[in-house]
Amino acid sequence: MRKIKKGDDIIVITGKDKGKQGAVSRVMPDERVVVGGINMVKRHTKANPNMGIAGGIVDKEMPLHVSNVAIFNPITKKADRVGIKTLEDGKKVRYFKSNDEVVDV
Repeated sequence: MRKIKKGDDIIVITGKDKGKQGAVSRVMPDERVVVGGINMVKRHTKANPNMGIAGGIVDKEMPLHVSNVAIFNPITKKADRVGIKTLEDGKKVRYFKSNDEVVDV
């Protein structure tokens, strides 16, 4: 079970975008996440009229390593660490380590 999933609200804890918040739009298998509106770069693209792609300079979201982001805890309004525990019915859930609240039900 992954500690960060698609749709989670995260906060960047290091790097050029430190302190920015966003939602995870994609989780890659090599422990990287793409967050909407964060880690934007300029990409010079060549036009491709057959596919309808215009050329020029395009803003693109690049992936971040999961060690550079943390899940945002809405109760404490801070970044928080996440653990995994098993409930009485055998279901595994993620929980915030600071206050033992369950992330996903």
